Amino acid sequence: MIEIRNAVIRDWENLWEILEPVIRAGEVFALPTDMPNEAALEYWFAPGNWVFVAEENGAVVGSYYLRANQRGGGSHVCNCGYVTAEWAGRRGVASRMCEHSLGFGSAVGFRAMQFNFVVSTNERAVQLWQRHGFTEVGRLPRAFQHPVLGFVDALVMWRSLEE
Repeated sequence: MIEIRNAVIRDWENLWEILEPVIRAGEVFALPTDMPNEAALEYWFAPGNWVFVAEENGAVVGSYYLRANQRGGGSHVCNCGYVTAEWAGRRGVASRMCEHSLGFGSAVGFRAMQFNFVVSTNERAVQLWQRHGFTEVGRLPRAFQHPVLGFVDALVMWRSLEE
């Protein structure tokens, strides 16, 4: 069973083992592929982020952060970033984290969730978000430089957190 809990800084070593290969591959996050450990730590645990880890049988298998997408008049919409251990794929980890983030976001007062930059070639993520009620509300043509496929579209995906 996949359990979600608040992350703490001492989780960072386990999180970095999951996040580093994803950053280095450069296929899903708009982050520098040479991003050092310390910069990634600052990014994931940035002020204003709520950070969670997913565990299965005591092992960290994923993590996500949730934050306000914008400040001021846009602060009622949240944004998230998710990462799942490659070796833990197809176990429902990302789906469980998405469910948790939707509930948590609603519980702390957000009215909607928006993903600003979903790489269109990340088909598993796009399909997952759609299964959880997200719709594509925008497409940014050739906005992401994929290391293998060249310039590909990025999607803006959104869903309400209100009943």
